[in-house]
Amino acid sequence: MKFTLEATDSKSSARVGSLETGHGTIQTPIFMPVGTVGSVKGVFQEHLHEHIKAPIILGNTYHLFLRPGTEIIHKAGGLHKFINWPGAMLTDSGGYQVFSLAHRRKISEEGTTFQSHVDGSKIFFSPENVIDTQRIIGADIIMAFDECAPFPCEKKYAEKAMHLTHRWLDRCLFRFSETEPLYGYQQALFPIVQGGVHHDLRKKSAEYIAAKNADGNAIGGLSVGEPAEDMYSMTDLVCSILPKDKPRYLMGVGKPENILESIALGVDMFDCVMPTRNARHGYIFTTQGVINIKNQKWKDCFEPIDPLISPNYTLSYLRHLIMCSEHLGGMIASLQNLRFYLWLVEQAREQILAGTFSEWKSKMVKQVSERR
Repeated sequence: MKFTLEATDSKSSARVGSLETGHGTIQTPIFMPVGTVGSVKGVFQEHLHEHIKAPIILGNTYHLFLRPGTEIIHKAGGLHKFINWPGAMLTDSGGYQVFSLAHRRKISEEGTTFQSHVDGSKIFFSPENVIDTQRIIGADIIMAFDECAPFPCEKKYAEKAMHLTHRWLDRCLFRFSETEPLYGYQQALFPIVQGGVHHDLRKKSAEYIAAKNADGNAIGGLSVGEPAEDMYSMTDLVCSILPKDKPRYLMGVGKPENILESIALGVDMFDCVMPTRNARHGYIFTTQGVINIKNQKWKDCFEPIDPLISPNYTLSYLRHLIMCSEHLGGMIASLQNLRFYLWLVEQAREQILAGTFSEWKSKMVKQVSERR
């Protein structure tokens, strides 16, 4: 994997680059649709590739380990072939499930034991078998195993989780170095910065991760309930420490305004389930603001959902489908939301290259977060 920094904004830390992978080149900043179990919910792969124009999607190691399992994925020749996805792919290591499945897991120095949410069986994840599993899945970018501390939590807990994350990272790096990719293309391993909302811990973690000289670096443990101001403060601090010549990935973020503000702080890569999850519940992101399509005001509105993105369907028709619980409604809404997110980062890239990002960002933060 090769990252080339192409330009930076003169009034902020925003930047554009290109990330070369075994499945194509990714122009940054980029938003990555989440396909947890090998499926971005409600969207065909052809639509992701051709309409949404997503160059990279995500999979999740924990969920794919449970279903369909590594044996099936290996027999298929990796997840790309199993799901017929031509673009690049990133897999989360399962570290987020250490946070989100706190009621179903037990952490030790060796790793984490989970009680499967599928059948209740016990499964064990260690830094070593997480790397092995991601080798089998075959994502272009794989993540180190980490402990994502909750918010709020005591500083002592955040510090303990950070140090455990660092020790697990060293084991991940060693396992990665002694194994090989399985499908004829290279994989890149990204470490993850932790430390909660504590400046001294984030600084220490960012310095530890930066010293590993990995192909790219991730910022974890944010967008877990903390105020937006804390998210931005931690992101700003970490980006000031992480290498400028490596891509920076802010995990699990987020709302359109969060993405714009974080691009201004120097982040290159984003992911979030929000576009598809909100779509299924009738919340539509448009270039002019956010719509709750279930509101009565849209019942007889025959304007396009979004003239720039979805000119072929009206707000009235989409409301009808959503109110009738028709699957097509969720599909159309998901296409709109995902394409909007990709449009937003594409526009940010153009504005950075043109030298007009800061002024544009200030206007767009208000525009895309406005409730219509």
